[in-house]
Amino acid sequence: MTETAEHRLKRLAMRSMRRGIKEMDIILVRYADARLATMSAAELDTYEVLLEENDQDLYQWVSGQSAAPEHLRPLVADISRIAGAG
Repeated sequence: MTETAEHRLKRLAMRSMRRGIKEMDIILVRYADARLATMSAAELDTYEVLLEENDQDLYQWVSGQSAAPEHLRPLVADISRIAGAG
């Protein structure tokens, strides 16, 4: 059975708020609220890949303490800008 677009958005929003550390909950919920509904399928695919990453690494990337992997840099930069984390 294929996942509907509505279900995918709800699932990704939930994954954004149920992280390992509270800081990433706050950052990703803010981002999800601002962007998920307008993202293309390809952008959602990349966001889903990002959600598989370790929270400690994500926080380092979003806060500018270390560089994100090349394939995630545009998304991490957008998250940082929207969430005010950088």
